[in-house]
Amino acid sequence: MVGILVHGDNHFIVRGPLPGRSTALALARHWSIIQIGGTTPPELKRWSIRSREFRENLEWAVIVPATAEPSPAVAELLNELSSRGIVIHDVRDSADWAG
Repeated sequence: MVGILVHGDNHFIVRGPLPGRSTALALARHWSIIQIGGTTPPELKRWSIRSREFRENLEWAVIVPATAEPSPAVAELLNELSSRGIVIHDVRDSADWAG
């Protein structure tokens, strides 16, 4: 499976299953901080960043809290995904979404 993890004006195209809320937050933290020589924690190894992917292959979307809003291009992509029937999991508004 491939999806998009949105963290403010940054986003990651991700290979892996739809992450739950706590995992999505952990992935955003892990990938947003540059860690030279760092390793991926075992609990996050099911997910990897994709550098190229067709938008038609995206099967899930999660938006996690950040200080900035998604960029206009990402907002447009999220609207496209929603119109295809893909649920956009917005954990900014739903502290109880477990995923």
